[in-house]
Amino acid sequence: MSAPTPTRSEPGAMSHREIMEALSGLLLVLFVAMSSSTIVSTALPTIIGDLNGTQTQYTWVVTATLLTATASTPIWGKLADLYSKKLLVQLSIVVYVLGSIVAGLTQNTEQLIAARAFQGLGMGGVQALVQIAIAAMIPPRERGRYNGYLGGVMGLATVAGPLLGGVIVDTGWLGWRWCFFIGIPIAVLALIVLQKTLHLPVLRRENVKIDYLGATLIAAGVSVILVWVSFVDSSFAWLSWQTFAMVGAGLVLIALATFVESRAAEPVVPLPIVRQRTTALAILGSLAVGMAMFGGAVFLGQYFQIGRGYSPTEAGLLTIPMMFGLAFASTVAGRLITRSGNIKPYVVAGTIILVAGFGGLSVLDHDTPLWYIGIAMFLVGAGVGMSMQNLVLAVQNTVALKDIGAGSSTVAFFRSLGGTIGVSVLGAVLARRVADSMADQLAAMGVHSSGTGSGVSALNLGSLPPAIQHVVRVAYGDATGHIFLISMLIAVVGVIAAVAMKPTKLRSTVDLATAKSEKPELISTK
Repeated sequence: MSAPTPTRSEPGAMSHREIMEALSGLLLVLFVAMSSSTIVSTALPTIIGDLNGTQTQYTWVVTATLLTATASTPIWGKLADLYSKKLLVQLSIVVYVLGSIVAGLTQNTEQLIAARAFQGLGMGGVQALVQIAIAAMIPPRERGRYNGYLGGVMGLATVAGPLLGGVIVDTGWLGWRWCFFIGIPIAVLALIVLQKTLHLPVLRRENVKIDYLGATLIAAGVSVILVWVSFVDSSFAWLSWQTFAMVGAGLVLIALATFVESRAAEPVVPLPIVRQRTTALAILGSLAVGMAMFGGAVFLGQYFQIGRGYSPTEAGLLTIPMMFGLAFASTVAGRLITRSGNIKPYVVAGTIILVAGFGGLSVLDHDTPLWYIGIAMFLVGAGVGMSMQNLVLAVQNTVALKDIGAGSSTVAFFRSLGGTIGVSVLGAVLARRVADSMADQLAAMGVHSSGTGSGVSALNLGSLPPAIQHVVRVAYGDATGHIFLISMLIAVVGVIAAVAMKPTKLRSTVDLATAKSEKPELISTK
């Protein structure tokens, strides 16, 4: 049975050729944003080592980007419901380019964290707005096929990124700064392509206000909690006044954000949409998938380089099984969903495979066979590929066209939030276990110190004595498995959410108003 073709009965419907022309620019800019993260993930051990940074700073280079992307995603989505989607996509590209330039010129880890935070604003806009633009062009029933292209590009970016990052770092005449510069010409090309190919109607609405207060409170609340996670049990105890102050402040800010959002005329996270059963469950699933997508890429690259002693290029090659699993599963699942119109079975299967993959990675140590790691990584990639985009698609199928931006960005927001929390929490756990392991090994060697003893970062292996290098490698190699055990337990929540989702057929129209479907089922607040 062939996939349905776009209907021309709807006013302003685009032909397949028009869709593909516009999609070319959107996929190009998505490739830039995705590859930016994966290029840096492989190069980051070298970058932090060269800047003499710590494990906590290593984590925050990633967390800062995810945090600003997360906080800005709902705003980008709400703006897309009010103003030109094309203009907003182009604006997000400009922000990304400026952030890339600044990041490539940084001289220390503090500057790098700040630059990556600014770059995250553009990356968050790109990743949210590309899906919103696609949703405005293509009915949900047909979107599965085009989501296959989307998954393929994301897979290509995740495969090419680590390899490219490794090659750049290992090529002496380039240096790691080109990990940030290299995406700039591609982003400019995407800007030109979109100017010529992307033509979407603009919904003009009068007297509309963006809820900047709600977005600020959400970002502030999450930031305070993440800062606490990064320093608890190392700078201060779990039960201390710092813990009560930071956790209390974070919860108060989040509560205030919920209060503001419930009363705002145009909330950045619309609570009526969040209360829909499909959206609420998709949010839970996205939290787990977000942790998989970001945590896996960040800490596996570090494991191969620091824990196993491979070069950045070799580390990029070793992550191919996970990226191939993501590209293959997302493409195949997208086409099968378009053919059948059913989405739940593939999301359930994806989350189960994700748990299995994390289970395999949970036993990693510094001697685990590479063939075993490759199989486990493939399962993680396949699980992400089958579930990530399709959780967004499930939500898009339940909301009207006027709420596509808010609905899509809400799921993307919580997925990024899951990734942000995941990277921060897992990074903090990893840092603590590495510190304890190094202290034990150094004590056994008669060196009563938990550091490297020379004021040099433990991530700057080339500057450490051979004996200390071995201590660092064993510590990182053996500690990484523990964080994936935590990921597996959290991914189980994604399975529960997917199983609880209501089976629905994808509609064949762009807007909900013209589709013959029932009203979305709401979660009772009683």
